[in-house]
Amino acid sequence: MNWLISTLRSSIGKKLMMAVTGLAFCLFLAAHLAGNLTVFAGPQAFNKYAETLKGLGVIIIALEIGLVIFALVHILTGLTLFYQNLRARPVRYRVNKRAGGRTIGSATMPYTGVILLVFVVIHLANFTFVDKSGTSVYQIVTATFDQWGYILFYIAAMIVAAVHVSHGLWSAFQTLGANHPKYMPAIWVLSIAFALLVGIGFGMLPIYFSISA
Repeated sequence: MNWLISTLRSSIGKKLMMAVTGLAFCLFLAAHLAGNLTVFAGPQAFNKYAETLKGLGVIIIALEIGLVIFALVHILTGLTLFYQNLRARPVRYRVNKRAGGRTIGSATMPYTGVILLVFVVIHLANFTFVDKSGTSVYQIVTATFDQWGYILFYIAAMIVAAVHVSHGLWSAFQTLGANHPKYMPAIWVLSIAFALLVGIGFGMLPIYFSISA
């Protein structure tokens, strides 16, 4: 047990926690997007999807609790690593050298993470913690996406999510030991493809709802 605690307290252990929780959220995004895309089959299909989730009862509650725990671990660990990096290098380099495959995603991970946290809180307030009595999930989503301000905010957040995921997925595999010249190019392509899927897939949903309303 002591070795486990020591590992989790180390920089490597923290990066492993970030990788595992990050991959879990990528799986959640894929499943969530697949469910949301049922809207293209019509309001009834979308409402049936929502009712199916609700019908899972204890299972969905357990999954939601698990996501909350993973989110806390991911956020707190990420902030800790960010703080430790700042302490290790309190003075920024005068010249920002883009070496070692540095990308927009890798350079902005802490900031895009905070933006996504704000988005998730607002998103839950609009779609999860609302009164659903006497109305359908489709109607709730349609009413929310009837506001152009929220549509623009949502699309912007999805762009941020795509940028975050583009580096996060690649970095997770690298942390877990896939850092090999044979595999990393394919993983990089997979990360970019998944990031585009997230950005475009979720981003087109508010446009569809606003048009079909």
